Amino acid sequence: MKQLVVFSMEGCPHCQEFKKILSENSVEYVNRDIHEHSEEYQMFARVKNDLVPAFMIVDGDDTTKSGLFAPDQDYATLEEALNIIKEKL
Repeated sequence: MKQLVVFSMEGCPHCQEFKKILSENSVEYVNRDIHEHSEEYQMFARVKNDLVPAFMIVDGDDTTKSGLFAPDQDYATLEEALNIIKEKL
């Protein structure tokens, strides 16, 4: 089973917009505030970058199909991020 994990930060307008887009498209996700889950986010940031909103798609059945996605590295717009999510989920 695949799960979407979104890394966001309170007060970040891009993060708020991203979560709104996900909700409007009926995409279920688990939100991880980067301050509340700082150790988890730091592991993510070491592999990708430290920009938000970022996300992981975790495949519990096959972890080799899991992926990490960060702005300015894997997508330029929130719409591109949504397209990645729709394709991978």
